Amino acid sequence: MKLCFYNEFTLGVVKGDAVVDVSAVVADIPHLQPQDLMRGLIERFAAYRPRLEAAVAAGTGVPLSSVRIRPPLPHPSNVACMAVNYMEGRPEAAVIDAYLKSPSAIIGPGDTMVLPDVPAVIFEGEAEMAIVIAKHASNVSQADAPAYIFGYTNFIDGSARGVGSPLSALYQMKSRDTFAPIGPFIVTADEVGDAQKLPVKLWNNGVLCQDFNTDDMAHQIMRCVEFVTAVHALEAGDLIATGTSHGGLNAFMDGDKVELEIGPLGKLMINVKDDLKRTWGRETRHEMAEKGTPGPTPQLTGKYAKS
Repeated sequence: MKLCFYNEFTLGVVKGDAVVDVSAVVADIPHLQPQDLMRGLIERFAAYRPRLEAAVAAGTGVPLSSVRIRPPLPHPSNVACMAVNYMEGRPEAAVIDAYLKSPSAIIGPGDTMVLPDVPAVIFEGEAEMAIVIAKHASNVSQADAPAYIFGYTNFIDGSARGVGSPLSALYQMKSRDTFAPIGPFIVTADEVGDAQKLPVKLWNNGVLCQDFNTDDMAHQIMRCVEFVTAVHALEAGDLIATGTSHGGLNAFMDGDKVELEIGPLGKLMINVKDDLKRTWGRETRHEMAEKGTPGPTPQLTGKYAKS
């Protein structure tokens, strides 16, 4: 099942190219905010699923193209992100690690990632698959982890590289407002199938930049759940972003249209805005490495460009 919010955060279930309003089915779930409603549904999904399926079967819905799709999890309590979690040709996996990203960074399809006025070396967005947690999770073993995974969604991990001191680098680089686009849907785990074998593709202005598969993950999905929940508890509707393959990373700049598609998770499209109109070269990290110049492209014009 594909769940989403649309327009003024109406809860919907995707049916082909349409979305069916199922808000009446879940009206008795206590909530003050859309996140409360989605969390409550996730926690009670087994009980509500038959009623949702009946509503979808009976409803015709409205075209997805006619509505504004919103982030399916507007304000999760935790957004944990795995660090250096793809093999990328390494002889062995990097040591497992993660960091937290601010929930206020969440935006949805069609929204805009705003590049702040900071002296970043470059702004990038990492194509990632995110795990949606099903229920309170603390010290979950790999063997038990499947029962704690509700589903999956697309996730773009925005980064302002090179800002902050060594002690605050990840915080200042990753937790900026608008730096966590997700969506368009939550796809339940049963509909995804083997999430460890999904193609991941990210386009910038129609150019395919990132193209890899989740089978290259260094620490696989169940291990990610085990690791994060050994550090702190997660709740229903929380996210674990599972990392990226860095070779295709490329500069995000003003006016860019970025699209991410991962297997059956739908396509997430966002815009990029930079009031300073800074520019970088368009080469990906992989293309820079082929030139013998590892690392991102240098800033070409605008504030903070080096003369």
